[in-house]
Amino acid sequence: MELIEVNDSKSARDFLRVNVELNSIDPNYIRPLDKDINEVFDRRKNKAFRFGECARWILRNDEGKMIGRIAAFVNTKYKNKGDDVPVGGIGFFDCINNQDAADKLFDVARHWLTARGMEAMDGPINFGERDRWWGLVVQGFDPPLYCMNYNPPFYQVLFETYGFKNFFNQVCFGLRVADRVAQKFYDRHQACAKDPNFSSKHIRKRELKQFAKDFTIIYNKSFAGHGGMKELAEPVVQKMFQSMKAVIDEKISWFAYYKGEPVAMWINLPDLNQWFKYLDGNFDALHKLQFFWLKMTKKCSKFVGLAFGLVPEFQGKGVDSYLIMEGAEVIQSEALYDSYEMQWIGEFNPKMINIAENLPTHRSRILTTYRYHFDQTKEFKRHPFLA
Repeated sequence: MELIEVNDSKSARDFLRVNVELNSIDPNYIRPLDKDINEVFDRRKNKAFRFGECARWILRNDEGKMIGRIAAFVNTKYKNKGDDVPVGGIGFFDCINNQDAADKLFDVARHWLTARGMEAMDGPINFGERDRWWGLVVQGFDPPLYCMNYNPPFYQVLFETYGFKNFFNQVCFGLRVADRVAQKFYDRHQACAKDPNFSSKHIRKRELKQFAKDFTIIYNKSFAGHGGMKELAEPVVQKMFQSMKAVIDEKISWFAYYKGEPVAMWINLPDLNQWFKYLDGNFDALHKLQFFWLKMTKKCSKFVGLAFGLVPEFQGKGVDSYLIMEGAEVIQSEALYDSYEMQWIGEFNPKMINIAENLPTHRSRILTTYRYHFDQTKEFKRHPFLA
């Protein structure tokens, strides 16, 4: 077997091809857009390069066939609560069902990280934000959501045999849109609705700038400082909302306000992979036209939860139920979608897990973020729970 470091345009294209060749026979596999993977490793596009560096390798067998790949990252901004050693990351792992091949990939990443002062590695993770390419699928091998990792079941064995341990689970929840939620959601909604200070509205594209501002306020109060999440700058959010404008369905993203101030948000998008699966990884001008044609002619049956946030001073007051039911009244009555799936919630966040489990949900899939200490005698600790 031979390891080849990615250092030119050809090897970068081969890095993409490994994923396709090893997974294409799986009927549930959806090829990611090439641009989304390439942007992770593009210094001009990925701001994580301001705080770190990365490397990639391809593994070929003795006949020259590509049988695996891996990336390794160092990011000084990557920290989890309770970390007592510097931790690097690995991601974009693909491999045949062969432990020797997997070990060779894990070893090259570990040695590269060790040379840069790291004492542990988490994986599979992203070189950047946690809303993309994070975690190994260990349960629920259904077609992946947009920018979600997908892998065969045997990858779990490859990781755990090498010595990786479960740092935290990432739980996705699914439900049928037509199902009635528990009565307590109606009761809590009614209690809040009686207060004239509460109001709600769904996103409107013509007012996107204001909704981006409201999102920033809620996000920074709800998430910044938790689980390694950092505060977001409003210009960054404005840019993010503008980039999503073409695929936003106004009636499935909702905000709640108290005396006109934003206090809760529920952000959703259609399941974009139901359209992207036809593009074979391409998104040039021609394929963008194809995408918009697909969007107009093929109904998307699922919508996906991206973010749910509630400012701390309104937690435990039924505002979460109020917001969900305000949205559900429109989404259910207009039969906009058949099913719903929430992007992952870390098991270290029991409050959000509890909200999800109180809806008529099932655990649609579980991904795992693993950790491997280079000193295997060091005590292993799982990700601590959020207060």
